Amino acid sequence: YHELAQMEYHSGSNPVVLVNHGQSTLNPNSWQEDKVAYQQLDKMHRTSGSNTAFLNSRNHANTSLRTAQAFQPTGWHNNSDGNLVYNRGHLIAYSLTGGIDQRTGQFRAGTLGDQDNPRNLFTETDFTNEILQTYYETRVRHAIEQGKHVIYQSTPIFRSDEQMARGINLQALSTDGTLNFNVYLFNVEPGVSFDYQNGTMQVNRNARVYVPTYMNEDDSDDRSARD
Repeated sequence: YHELAQMEYHSGSNPVVLVNHGQSTLNPNSWQEDKVAYQQLDKMHRTSGSNTAFLNSRNHANTSLRTAQAFQPTGWHNNSDGNLVYNRGHLIAYSLTGGIDQRTGQFRAGTLGDQDNPRNLFTETDFTNEILQTYYETRVRHAIEQGKHVIYQSTPIFRSDEQMARGINLQALSTDGTLNFNVYLFNVEPGVSFDYQNGTMQVNRNARVYVPTYMNEDDSDDRSARD
């Protein structure tokens, strides 16, 4: 995580970095029941720990019941001038937390997906959330829809005492081994530069972000115009 935090994104380069050659380090034998292990906020009130979800088909939430978030994670700034730059990014996507009690992380039938949980939100760019992270969340969702048991872990990566994460490490492993990835996503936005110390932004027309060609931005049901 320290090595990832020191990485710098260079304009026009790939915002997705393979970690451990793209192979998960999760233990498939650790899946026992569907739940989410939420970490507490750190002393700076950041979600800097790893939230780990143990998922199956009943954890696919109904996204039509999703509501807007109000919690302001560290580094948060309201969007202005009609520009959508900041998102309240979920560590574990709403669509993957059906039936999960956000207080205990245990399954409780009838519970909606995780929506405005401070332990599951961080300040994320619209690009990284909606284009990059959504792609990997969709792969996890498709796996549980197929009846697979999946372990999914999400870790925002902060550098030193900065308030806004530099990126996020995502890894997933199905117990049958057919789903297996481990990636680091830079927390970046085309046309914008950030001061990660406090999350402020400034327009930078030279800030270009490469979109990997294998990502289909329409392949998701986890979008919300409200967010």
